[in-house]
Amino acid sequence: MLEWVNYFPAFLLVLTRVTAFFVTLPLFSYRNVPSTFKVGLGFFFALVMSFSLDLPIIGIDGTYILLVIKELMVGLLIGLVAYMVLSAIQIAGGFIDFQMGFAIANVIDPQTGIQSPIMGQFFYTFALLLLLAVNGHHLMMDGIFYSYEMIAVTQAWIPLGEAQVFEFVLKTINTMFVIALQLAIPIVGVLFLVDVALGIVARTVPQLNVFVVGLPLKIGVSFITIIFSLTILFTLFYKLFELMLYTMRGLLELLGGI
Repeated sequence: MLEWVNYFPAFLLVLTRVTAFFVTLPLFSYRNVPSTFKVGLGFFFALVMSFSLDLPIIGIDGTYILLVIKELMVGLLIGLVAYMVLSAIQIAGGFIDFQMGFAIANVIDPQTGIQSPIMGQFFYTFALLLLLAVNGHHLMMDGIFYSYEMIAVTQAWIPLGEAQVFEFVLKTINTMFVIALQLAIPIVGVLFLVDVALGIVARTVPQLNVFVVGLPLKIGVSFITIIFSLTILFTLFYKLFELMLYTMRGLLELLGGI
């Protein structure tokens, strides 16, 4: 029992990284997940990890405070990067809503408590279900477990100010916007053709009120296009999940100096 007391400060460091990871990680950080579940999952996950890791004996001093801050930042950054990548789905939904005419009808996302586009929320729900179906949440939890191979518990600092870290984050954001455009381009492209057709009709048949006909026509065409492009969307979702996992690992390698 006394031997485990010596390892307790190291266990607290592991618990800090795991709980900070769950604060920003997609799917685990949402409001509809009970706080007691988050705390309990973080505690037991950290406890199991402590048996698998070779924890050092650390004294509680001034350096220990730096270690706690470092563990907190590592957990938050890994989860935040994963959330940034998945937010490409919300951006794509915003593009589609603007063309469909749904941009003025944002809804409150019960998971995050913020306003989100209607189609973005629709796609995001599909993406989360697909993430659960392919056990992507297991891979995300593997990421926090194997992070100790790159960033040790005793490492007192992380190189946040290096140019490589900023360049990596910028490339990730750039790729996120590219995937968002790829997700939205089938529906947005079809709606652009519908707008062109409505413009031609408005010029040839002035008696027809295009504003009355255009909105329901664009909504109907949008849903038909979404049904026929679901295969492409799911393929892009898989690509987004791969990018999320590679981004988490790449950021850990940079922070660990590997």
